[in-house]
Amino acid sequence: MNKPKIAIIFYSTYGTNHQVAEAAAKAAEAAGAEVRLRRVPETAPKEVVEAQEAWKAQATKTADIAEVTHDDMQWADGYFFSSPTRYGVVASQLRAFIDTLGGLWMKGALANKTFTATTSAQNTHGGQEATILSLYTTAMHWGAIIVAPGYTDPVLFEAGGNPYGFSTRAGAFDDKGRAAVAHQARRLVEMTAKIIA
Repeated sequence: MNKPKIAIIFYSTYGTNHQVAEAAAKAAEAAGAEVRLRRVPETAPKEVVEAQEAWKAQATKTADIAEVTHDDMQWADGYFFSSPTRYGVVASQLRAFIDTLGGLWMKGALANKTFTATTSAQNTHGGQEATILSLYTTAMHWGAIIVAPGYTDPVLFEAGGNPYGFSTRAGAFDDKGRAAVAHQARRLVEMTAKIIA
């Protein structure tokens, strides 16, 4: 049986989504997937990033993680996206990368691949569900296969009960969240394995 190839793609301003992505990568590898952990390129001006110590520190912390490329998108059998919420939708940095994928989309290179998403926001009602659903709308345009966690394990209720994908308050990623992310990543691997079999 082929090992599912999973690209875990994240953007993280202050670190929450980076932590989520690392937890997902660990769980996906443990579930038998070949994993590429990739960060989205920063599009904010350098002076803006460096003017905020926490943002600057996060950029430095993730500098050794490879940036996502079109090759990663073609390589993968499935995608795990993680992005903070910005005004109720995905962060512009991730959107900017997605907007470069038109050529792959036109060739059908993004179709029939699995897709799941997670997010964080300053507060529980800060657009978490809307952000995940906006990513799923994009996945539908690609012809990707959405693998939402639903209510398939009790850990999801313990972590806040979001059936669309794990979500958390920024800076509040905890052990319950790690369990929910691990379940979502394992589910993605399991569903991807069925599709590529």
